[in-house]
Amino acid sequence: MSFRIIIIILGLSLFSCVPTEKKSQINFKSFKKYKNHGFTLIYDENVEIGKSLDSRSLMIFHKSLKKKSFVKITNPENGKSIIAEVKSNKVKFSNFFNSVITQRIADELQLDRNDPFIEVTLISKNNTFIAKKTKTFEEEKMVAEKAPIDGVQINDLKIKSDKKQSKKNKEFSYIIKIADFYYEKTAKIMIDRIRKETNIQNPKIIKLSKTKYRVLLGPFNDINSIKKVFEKIKVLNFENLEVLKNV
Repeated sequence: MSFRIIIIILGLSLFSCVPTEKKSQINFKSFKKYKNHGFTLIYDENVEIGKSLDSRSLMIFHKSLKKKSFVKITNPENGKSIIAEVKSNKVKFSNFFNSVITQRIADELQLDRNDPFIEVTLISKNNTFIAKKTKTFEEEKMVAEKAPIDGVQINDLKIKSDKKQSKKNKEFSYIIKIADFYYEKTAKIMIDRIRKETNIQNPKIIKLSKTKYRVLLGPFNDINSIKKVFEKIKVLNFENLEVLKNV
């Protein structure tokens, strides 16, 4: 073997030993933070959901959050909050309710049973929630904040028909928040989708800022009217729809 061939072989060997630069890879598996405003179901012996809760415990049922997750539950009316643990996410209750809570939690938060509006925030280390299969469309790629997508359904809340409750019903005013969008054009696409796929003809767009357009339904002044709309919108399989106070 000639000296020249030996030099070439050695050169190729050295070149092959040089470590190649690895391109940094982006991990697309991101954890989503969960927060939801809506009505809760206060558990008692008359509530039939297939599982039970100890009325004095700080446990809740939630359909989307993982078992043993911890959440902060807040009563927006008075600012009171409490930490609770998810006992199970495999409980059958109406999707209108964002959770099932115990009487103790309701008492601690001083919730009105006829207007049990709360905020649920995931505070576990694993800030993840169970996402269901949803419809998507190409135009939504422009959206800075994607539309939450989760089906919603409603059961009646028990409302006493007395004079005091009648007065309170006048103060009942909520909206259904579909999503916040970065572009007005994308918000209009969502409006068109709602009109085409449901018989809801009055969705609205509210401009919150130059880069934030909210698609919503309402306002609703009684529980029955919000119930009807939730039953209509559930066909779109929206995830994490929120009910917000109309302020």
